[in-house]
Amino acid sequence: MIEVDADGPIRTVTMNRPDARNALTGDGLEALETAIGEAEEPIVYLHGRGPAFCAGADLTEVAALEGDRDRAAAFARLGQRVARTIEDSPAIVVAGIDGPARGGGLELALACDVRVGTPESTYGEPGVSFGLFGAWGGTVRLPRVMGQGDALEFALSGRSIDAEAALRTGLISRLEDDPRSVAEGIADNAADALAALKRRLRDDGERASQERREAAAFADLVTAHADDIDAVLE
Repeated sequence: MIEVDADGPIRTVTMNRPDARNALTGDGLEALETAIGEAEEPIVYLHGRGPAFCAGADLTEVAALEGDRDRAAAFARLGQRVARTIEDSPAIVVAGIDGPARGGGLELALACDVRVGTPESTYGEPGVSFGLFGAWGGTVRLPRVMGQGDALEFALSGRSIDAEAALRTGLISRLEDDPRSVAEGIADNAADALAALKRRLRDDGERASQERREAAAFADLVTAHADDIDAVLE
């Protein structure tokens, strides 16, 4: 599900489940955490195989959490942990987004240092349409990236936006036909300077308490909307 390839200063991490639009199970999240957490290269390039970046959580696995609030909260915390691993990595993590980034997939991209979309990329938080929301740190990061007003409208509507809109609202940093070229350009710089600069730019306020409340709200919704989640899977 997760492939790793090291090529000089760049570690390429590929979410490789194209038939499921690279949706992540618990095992997939743990493998992703390991792939990024063990990086010794100064640059990590994260992308998806096939026609999507990442559809987020595997809804079949989410549906199996019905009736078990503790497991639902634990699943949210696992996704949050992976996003923190991305955010806290000493490596510069570049997301190359080609095709849809949805729900948890978008949240993982939000945790990356640089988000580069292709003209074909699209972005959305559709969970609200069936009674959920992304709970991998998105409620913490989305307002910081887009601004609170745009983040509220985007998340509450459940709509998808195209690459141009994502660029205007700050969801992506660059729009390129070849997102990897941005990672290669960053890799030309001094690794120690990159790591130091990331530490300083990432030095922000309290995050853990917000994430605990996010996981609790997600667990409540998994229980309340079990039938709606099942309907999406039918």
